[in-house]
Amino acid sequence: MGRYVEASCRLCRRERQKLFLKGVKCYTDKCPLEKRNYAPGQHGLRRRQKVSEYGVQLREKQKVKRMYGVYEQQFRNYFEMATHQKGRTGENLLRLLERRLDNVLYRLGFAASRKSARQLVLHGHFLVNNKQVDVASYLLKPGDVIKVTDASKQLDSIHSSLKRIKEGMLPSYLQLDKAQLTGTFLQVPERSEIPLPDVNEQLIVELYSK
Repeated sequence: MGRYVEASCRLCRRERQKLFLKGVKCYTDKCPLEKRNYAPGQHGLRRRQKVSEYGVQLREKQKVKRMYGVYEQQFRNYFEMATHQKGRTGENLLRLLERRLDNVLYRLGFAASRKSARQLVLHGHFLVNNKQVDVASYLLKPGDVIKVTDASKQLDSIHSSLKRIKEGMLPSYLQLDKAQLTGTFLQVPERSEIPLPDVNEQLIVELYSK
């Protein structure tokens, strides 16, 4: 499966919201969204047409899909899995996405972005329950322990990324030991625990239910 290789910041500008795709850059004044808070392209500044109900639902889906870095078929597969679980489908969808190994590494601070986390996983820098896992979409279960391999403990990218995680920043369903370079996925999060305040997952459910 291919990957999006164009400028990531264009995706944030298209959604007119920070998707935190570029790591540290997203937290600085260098973020293009700070200066050009309009859609990319020649006519982006003048693109102010009225958005239909379908358009609003589509943009919400695209926003979440791009935020987690998954492609359409993969996203739809997660949605199908969510429909077969107990509870609200939209919340189940977000819980599945949060369980992805690349997302958890990003949340723990081992990577500056989910894209960086995917690369680290593919290169075999992490163990899950003492077994090497090189699949970024691996779904973690409660109690799973993630460790940096011994050979990778000196990686500057991991240590510099961990510096952004301050006390109280970590979601309640994760536990981090910076000294040992380990993290634990404590539990599948409730919707209120997932740090996505600007996401309305019900719009995605409505879109796929058409």
